[in-house]
Amino acid sequence: MPNTQPFIQQDAVVFGLLMMILGWVFTTSNSKHSFWKKLYTWVPPILLCYFIPALLNSTGIISGEQSGLYKISSRYLLPASLVLLTLSIDLKALLRLGPKALVMFLAGTLGIMLGGPLALLTVGKIFPSLMQGTGDQEVWRGLATVAGSWIGGGANQTAMLEVFGASKALFSQMIAVDVLVGNVWMAFLLYWAGKPQIIDRFLKADSSAIHELQKKVELYQQSIKRERNLADWMLLLAIAFGITGVSHFLADIVAPFIGNNYPQLKQYSLDSTFFWIVVLATTGGLIASFTKARSLEGAGASTFGSLFLYVLVATIGMQMDLKALLHAPVLFLVGIVWMFFHIMIMLIVAKWIKAPFFYVAVGSQANVGGAASAPVVASAFHPSLAPVGVLLAVLGYALGTYGAYISGLLMQWIFQLNH
Repeated sequence: MPNTQPFIQQDAVVFGLLMMILGWVFTTSNSKHSFWKKLYTWVPPILLCYFIPALLNSTGIISGEQSGLYKISSRYLLPASLVLLTLSIDLKALLRLGPKALVMFLAGTLGIMLGGPLALLTVGKIFPSLMQGTGDQEVWRGLATVAGSWIGGGANQTAMLEVFGASKALFSQMIAVDVLVGNVWMAFLLYWAGKPQIIDRFLKADSSAIHELQKKVELYQQSIKRERNLADWMLLLAIAFGITGVSHFLADIVAPFIGNNYPQLKQYSLDSTFFWIVVLATTGGLIASFTKARSLEGAGASTFGSLFLYVLVATIGMQMDLKALLHAPVLFLVGIVWMFFHIMIMLIVAKWIKAPFFYVAVGSQANVGGAASAPVVASAFHPSLAPVGVLLAVLGYALGTYGAYISGLLMQWIFQLNH
């Protein structure tokens, strides 16, 4: 494909545009006008924060691929938001959420592992040409890299590329499938996060522990609420970006050390700098929650954390290109059917154990989206729940290589049977 330039190329201008979009969304979502009230009854604000930048990217006005804003947001604003969102967290209450979160995460992993082979088999019966590649063009090799991304992340995806040897052309198509299908699913999750009670009723789920944690956090916020001043805000930013800076400093030491001295741990993504930044920032926020810094929630810690997270949401939306559907429609159909099987398996397990939709959404996104977007989906339910997304996404890094490898072998078997 030709490398076309977007209409707006300067990141400063793109950032200004994204902030104007966020400002417009939140201004209108708080409007008392009947039109806006009706619109936001059906469309959650966070979905528009995500979808409008996606439309701008798809129409060539801006380019998520050429912009550096996502990297800045994910490396600086995401860890800072995790620090601020975990400052007021009650760790004991978080742990009392129980094992259902872990069960739903593992159900999501199983859904990805089995969904790929089932999707390849299903779509391959309709479009036999899917099974006609040879050598490094065999489609299962590329699909195995998607399994790596959707269970773990970029490092696991690269590992599957090395293990199964997909061609560069096939791999580039698979990246498009990975990004587009994964982001469309995230949009659905953000939409239903605004009305989880509908799905909870269908699942006959007991969400009392989640509501109890939300209520406890809200009561704590009210009890320490105070008049905000510049000194408080400066201290908040000092803690958020101070811990983020320390996380970067340590991650730049730990990740290369593990990569050079313990190469066998690469399969767990323990040589990934981003992995350690997220883990260390979350840990720093949790440690700070046991100190006097916790009272800074009264000065708006979670508000600032949510602000940073919404900027991240906008930059994630920039990565989505709807036109990519036209390039390899059969491969995108495989991705859509794959995601369908993943969702079905999760809903069956959720119905069986009566798990709340929150666990379904975060368990799924911890697999498909990883540490960059699982906290976004979790915080769409309530800012206090963001750490749940982080913890499950970290587990995905550990399981990604194993799960994707097994899924790849199953897809190879199906391909060979139908070749």
